[in-house]
Amino acid sequence: MKRYKTIQFQRNQNGKRYYNTTKYPVPPSNFNDLYVITQESDRFDNLALQYYGDPTLWWAISTANPNLPQNSYFPPPGVQLRIPSNIAGVISNFEQINE
Repeated sequence: MKRYKTIQFQRNQNGKRYYNTTKYPVPPSNFNDLYVITQESDRFDNLALQYYGDPTLWWAISTANPNLPQNSYFPPPGVQLRIPSNIAGVISNFEQINE
């Protein structure tokens, strides 16, 4: 998924182009969500590839776990991660709040 395809851009006073702020929805809990314990080598993008077939959906797993630091691809080892099961709904929410 191309995260920036729906994100509008603007220009500053010098004419330099920049994207508006991207907003990420916190995926609601679902009975079918998966829970995994992280290992030393885990990365959000690799987990997204494994569970969704698309590494660009790393943010869906990251935002589903707001108790973890949101500034890294690497979740801490040994913590429980929630993997949202309804990825189509998460993408739809993302697109709606970033129109």
